[in-house]
Amino acid sequence: MPIVFKHRGYRFFFYSNEGDPLEPLHIHVRKDKAVAKFWLSPIPSIASSYGFSSQELRQLLDVAVQHKDKIERYWNEYFGS
Repeated sequence: MPIVFKHRGYRFFFYSNEGDPLEPLHIHVRKDKAVAKFWLSPIPSIASSYGFSSQELRQLLDVAVQHKDKIERYWNEYFGS
C-alpha cells in the first residue's frame, strides 16, 4: 500500500493492485477506521466513503485535487503508465 503523502493525520494512498484493467486515477484516504476513495480523473469526485463526515469529505477532496499532480506522478511511476 504505497502512501503518497500524509496530511493532518490522514494517509493518502493507493493499493498495489488497483484492478485489472487498472482503474482510472484515484486516491484512497484513511484516518483511524474511516476510509474514502476519490476519483481524480476524469472529474474529481467521491467514489466511496465510510466514517467521514460530509465536511471532512469535501475538505479531503479539495486536498486531493490540490495534490493531483503529485498523486498522478506517483501513480504513473508506480504503475508504469
